[in-house]
Amino acid sequence: MKQHIPNAITCLNLFCGCVGTVLAFNDQLIDAGYAIVLAAIFDFFDGFLARLLKVNSPTGKELDSLADMVSFGLLPSIIIFQMLELTPAVEYGGKWVKYIAFLIAIFSALRLAKFNLDTRQGTIFIGLPTPACALFVLSLPHIALSKDPIISAYVQNPLILLILTLALSFLLVAEIPLMSLKFKNFGLTNNLHRYVLIAAAILLIVFFQLTAIPLIIILYIVLSLVQFNKLSQAL
Repeated sequence: MKQHIPNAITCLNLFCGCVGTVLAFNDQLIDAGYAIVLAAIFDFFDGFLARLLKVNSPTGKELDSLADMVSFGLLPSIIIFQMLELTPAVEYGGKWVKYIAFLIAIFSALRLAKFNLDTRQGTIFIGLPTPACALFVLSLPHIALSKDPIISAYVQNPLILLILTLALSFLLVAEIPLMSLKFKNFGLTNNLHRYVLIAAAILLIVFFQLTAIPLIIILYIVLSLVQFNKLSQAL
């Protein structure tokens, strides 16, 4: 019976992605973002419970990727697509340019397929994890509603949205080593960068709520690059 518990949690991840997709197509982008947050929580706990109960299985691994594709690949693409729908058409692109948003879904699929086969990604990530990309995207509608008109207008600029889409798509499959937040132990020496990231993330969320997510993702990438640069120098 216990072997089905992680898969049930994974299915809740998928359910959140499906509900979020409906919400996004109904222009409820903030609520769609909350669906991503719930999906990310379930995505964390399905792996955690699988390791705790020692019931890892090939089926669970594939199911997890399929759920992630919907919650962290398709749903973020729809959010950006809907945001582009609300902006003036980009010059020379017209109404078709908004479909560029689905590059995130395509590159998420490539990233997830690669992750399942890449033996290097046991303790680290190669490329931006799909949940991190999705969390970045869910913050955009929140930033668009910012009380600061300059920041709000900046995020609602279709050119900025397209640049972000291309940048996130590239990061999903880039050969960049990024740290995993899985702790083998809680010692400070081996986890300094993780602790810095967690502490900074908590402070940023407290002060800026979900609009802080882009800063957290950028900090995550920078700390990872610093960490792995030091490791390569030590070797």
